[in-house]
Amino acid sequence: MIEIEQEPSAAAQVFGDRIEVARAFAAALGEQGEERGLIGPLEPPRLWSRHILNSAVVAPLFSGRVGDVGSGAGLPGLVLAIARPDVEFVLIEPMERRVAWLSEQVDELGLSNVEVLRARAEDWSEGPVLDAVTARAVSALRTLIPITAPLVRDGGELILLKGVSVANEIESAQKQIRTFGLSDVRVEIVGEDLLAEPTRVLRATVH
Repeated sequence: MIEIEQEPSAAAQVFGDRIEVARAFAAALGEQGEERGLIGPLEPPRLWSRHILNSAVVAPLFSGRVGDVGSGAGLPGLVLAIARPDVEFVLIEPMERRVAWLSEQVDELGLSNVEVLRARAEDWSEGPVLDAVTARAVSALRTLIPITAPLVRDGGELILLKGVSVANEIESAQKQIRTFGLSDVRVEIVGEDLLAEPTRVLRATVH
């Protein structure tokens, strides 16, 4: 029997009237995630706090059409799509088994605001058209900026979920920040009033 973390009290506050959809996603990911190679064996007991709510608290930052690069298990893309049915999400994921999972969840959860695209970000063919691009636990900024910034329209944003070493990553990525014309590069802490470990977000405007 897989032990899935009990839903924290903050979940209902974060998801509001979308909480039932979030619960269905949490249950499916908790039960199938390890077996399908989406999450590690240590994750189900901290699924809500470390992954789902960590992703969901940044939902208010998005609008328009948003790309999630390296969507994986749907963190943050599916979680954001659940929390923000008014925003369009394109989940960009190259691995077939992860794409199968994402597509299944879109159908099962009835998410009409999600498109699942099997591709690497480098293969994106639409040009710089997205209002924002996000990613979580994909790679360091110096690697991530060159594959995410080209997807964003002029004046759009990178909104990247990062760990505690984000300041060091920014320092190491100064060349890429200049090359891709990023401005107003900053780190925001989100969810301090809701989560024991709040979410760090790298935000930057693309020009």
